[in-house]
Amino acid sequence: MPAKGAEIHVNLPHGDPATASPLTRPADVCVVGGGVIGLSIAWRAAALGLSVTVADPSPASGATHAAAGMLAPVSEVTYTEEPLLRLGLASLARWPAFAAELTEDSGVDVDHRADGTLAVAFGADDLAALGELADFMAKLSLPAERLTGRECRRLEPMLAPGVRGGVLAADDAWVDPRRVAEALLAAAGRRGVRLVREQVSAVVVDGDAATGVRLAGGGTIAAGQVVLANGAWAGTLDGLPAGVLPPVRPVKGQIMRLRGAPGFLGHCVRGVVHGSSAYLVPRRDGEVVLGASQEEMGFDTRVTAGGLYELLRDARELVPGVTELEVTGTVAGLRPGTPDNIPVIGRASLPGLLFATGHHRGGVLLAPLTADHVAAELTGGHPGDDPPVGRICSPARFTGRPAHGDD
Repeated sequence: MPAKGAEIHVNLPHGDPATASPLTRPADVCVVGGGVIGLSIAWRAAALGLSVTVADPSPASGATHAAAGMLAPVSEVTYTEEPLLRLGLASLARWPAFAAELTEDSGVDVDHRADGTLAVAFGADDLAALGELADFMAKLSLPAERLTGRECRRLEPMLAPGVRGGVLAADDAWVDPRRVAEALLAAAGRRGVRLVREQVSAVVVDGDAATGVRLAGGGTIAAGQVVLANGAWAGTLDGLPAGVLPPVRPVKGQIMRLRGAPGFLGHCVRGVVHGSSAYLVPRRDGEVVLGASQEEMGFDTRVTAGGLYELLRDARELVPGVTELEVTGTVAGLRPGTPDNIPVIGRASLPGLLFATGHHRGGVLLAPLTADHVAAELTGGHPGDDPPVGRICSPARFTGRPAHGDD
């Protein structure tokens, strides 16, 4: 880590090192956090003409690296989270254009697939619960088709013989979040985004406004506006007045990655097994991602034997053939959760500060919508979102303080 006052050189993906450090070249925007949310915002903001610096000691290595990449607002719908469903549907609709533009700008294929999610049930109680959920989907006019067990196995021959029925959410999709992160790093670099690979320790506040960030090594990055997009760590930064930070907490998720022949599965497959939700996400190259646990363990990122056992046990109930696949990796990530499971997106009560965190399980899904909204805020525009992201995701719902500039 550089000594206090030392110049930090920036590594641009697919390019040469920057000739001047962000420490001596103030940015219009400093984005804290180099996951899918922070990089999407940086890419969009730079495309609108802003000078952007991203600060992250290890970009694309946190929750984004651990995510399965499901874009599944329909199959993940719950009875009490209709606002989150509206956000997810709006962002899902943006994903095809987002993926195409990102691939063109970066040269990286993000493996975007829109083949649907198949939710299955085993016992009579499971089938009844899934049927009630399908009724709820129908009331919301969501595209979901009920299937018999035979129809489920016709779609996915690797399903367990005991499957009694299912629901196909044909519009659900998925991407490979690791490819998305690689693409965002490349696209952002080509748009002139500067990357500082160092930890941010505090937000710099001067004259009752955020004016940059302080790095763990002692340096600072001056910026006209600061965006906190550092996931579960958004609530840990120093330097801010009391009551500004929203209540964001880490929710641990363990993931297992397997490899088989391409085409092992054609859809995302999910079901409730032993009372917990399990899913399998296939990639075009034969990788299958099993996930994911939800554990309230603080900032614990250990991969545990018990967690892996439960993942494989539950996946085997859905698709017995997974036990024959090669294990290629395991990882634990920290999702940023909020008390109401809805993200925190928008301006803080402190001038110059914005939030883009708290996406919990939906960070990859909500990246296009979040990036478009925050980029519009950064440029002084009116996002004009449908649904109204600024109202649904307002930080003021937790802090009790209106965003700076609001009445």
